[in-house]
Amino acid sequence: METLNDVEKLSLDGSKTVSTKNTLLVEVCWEVARKVGGIYTVVKSKAAMTSEAYGDRYLVVSPYYTNDQLLEFEFKEPKEEWIKNVLDSMRNKYHCEVKFGKWLVKGYPNLILVNVDKSAWRLNELFNEVAHYLPRNDKEVNDAIIFGGLCAWLFAEINLNLQHVKGEPVTHLIGQFHEWMCGVPLILLRKWNVPVATIFTTHATILGRYLSAGKIDFYHLLDRIDIDKEAGDRGVYVRHWIEKGSALGAHVFSTVSEITGYEATKILGRKPDVLVPNGLQVERFEALHEFQNLHAKYKAVINEFVRGHFYGNLDFDIDNTLYFFTSGRYEVFNKGMDVYINALARLNGRLKAENSKTTVVAFIITSVKENVNNFNVESLTGQSYIRELRKEVDSIVNDMRERLFDNLVQGKIASPTELMTKEDQVKLKSRVAGARRAPLPPVTTHNIIDDSKDEIMMLLKKHELYNKPEDRVKVIYHPEFLTSMNPLIPLDYENFVRGCHLGVFPSYYEPWGYTPAECTVMGVPSISSNLSGFGNFMYRRVDDSEKHGIYIMDRQFKSPEESMEQITHFMWKFCQLTRRQRIELRNRTEKLSSFLDWTNLGTFYEVARQMAVAKVPGGGK
Repeated sequence: METLNDVEKLSLDGSKTVSTKNTLLVEVCWEVARKVGGIYTVVKSKAAMTSEAYGDRYLVVSPYYTNDQLLEFEFKEPKEEWIKNVLDSMRNKYHCEVKFGKWLVKGYPNLILVNVDKSAWRLNELFNEVAHYLPRNDKEVNDAIIFGGLCAWLFAEINLNLQHVKGEPVTHLIGQFHEWMCGVPLILLRKWNVPVATIFTTHATILGRYLSAGKIDFYHLLDRIDIDKEAGDRGVYVRHWIEKGSALGAHVFSTVSEITGYEATKILGRKPDVLVPNGLQVERFEALHEFQNLHAKYKAVINEFVRGHFYGNLDFDIDNTLYFFTSGRYEVFNKGMDVYINALARLNGRLKAENSKTTVVAFIITSVKENVNNFNVESLTGQSYIRELRKEVDSIVNDMRERLFDNLVQGKIASPTELMTKEDQVKLKSRVAGARRAPLPPVTTHNIIDDSKDEIMMLLKKHELYNKPEDRVKVIYHPEFLTSMNPLIPLDYENFVRGCHLGVFPSYYEPWGYTPAECTVMGVPSISSNLSGFGNFMYRRVDDSEKHGIYIMDRQFKSPEESMEQITHFMWKFCQLTRRQRIELRNRTEKLSSFLDWTNLGTFYEVARQMAVAKVPGGGK
């Protein structure tokens, strides 16, 4: 497998470089119409760079369902004759519903959407074409088979119409396929000998996801497990079969990180040819202080939420409070949320023992689970109270401003009793009395139907993280992803991240890790683990990463106890920083953005394309 450094050294001289003018690149992914998942972020964020390189010869293909709301799709009539021919064939020859238009993201690439449910009647035909002996009782697999067959026909029709492309002749047709759901067309194209240079990218193996979710010592057991048996026992044999067939059949097999490359080698039986780490579309600020200003702006919004959440129990200094957070799908073990909570308990004990004046408010942001319904009364009441209090204060301050102005006009300086009337004082005393409440502030913002079955709540109870007055670590569990329409924390996720001080992502299973990467480009220091693709990538790229706000926890070579002490020390050490030191650290973190910019990381995708074209007789056509 090529390492990142190996790839950077690959010769891209004229004899090996494929001109994008002579290439049609078709990228196939499952998520475009549904706007979900990390792969959606990957393809969307690099669309601008890819479109700039390939222009109209870059085409994205994705499935959709009849009832999907296609919010990022703009219907367009194709201008080029070859695309019209391809679409006509799909509709008339294969009786498939397809839509052509533009994907409304930066880069504005061409997009073909293929309707899955309207071609469900072809399932048996396509299943027999792929492998007639496979079971057919998994709807997601069935949909992948349907889409795969239609997509393979689409490639075949594109291949037949390449000679009609205007301008520079197209001599290379490249298909880039993401994940097992899009592996079927690759398998069929190789079976039918359609001259397409194929690249298969796995972002995480399907069996790897299932095994690691079982809280086993995944990486150390890979050499000893029966792969096919494990896939069968977990009901994912067909998915694994598709994924493995795609990896073995592709001209070029790639994955996103070294740790996932090791996993893929063991599970899929092929060592990746090249790594294609995930990037981001980085927008750098012209003035360094601009992103610091954004941090202050969004931190003020979080401050207001915290005041409301802890009203009546706000026994700590907001100006000496740090905001830590973790976020991700509700995969407590895989995402390291259990480690985060355990470390918070240790940090709480350490800060209490040294009588620290620093308070940490630690957020846990996850996806919604079935046992969660709406916001709880305590959280809503707190935010309502703080909004009303803010209005009351603003009204009194406005009156005081007028009184001060009137006195100055008369050549007098108003006394305190003239500025604030007895009526004002009564209002404020009433507010103070109303703010008193006996219960402790809630640790969760939502109603959890049975918290004895919620892993996060169970861990918080185990460590008695109840937001007690003496606690220096307070916890807020928000089991729903954030949006600006949120009545409690009215911030989109990106802006919430900007307002925080430290992101904590001690994942056990994380093939890449967009959350710490997003922190980096926003100048927010983070903790990740060396079992994540991001952690490994930054460890090898950045000397003394801690000085740049990238703390990498060792979950691979240290014992669980040593790892726990390490992450606790990282968080404690961060708490010792002065405000000036945190500002300097954010500056150094933000400067690492260039490592994660697609303008740099896109090189690895281009290397994969060149490798694929070189393996196809005639260069792909």
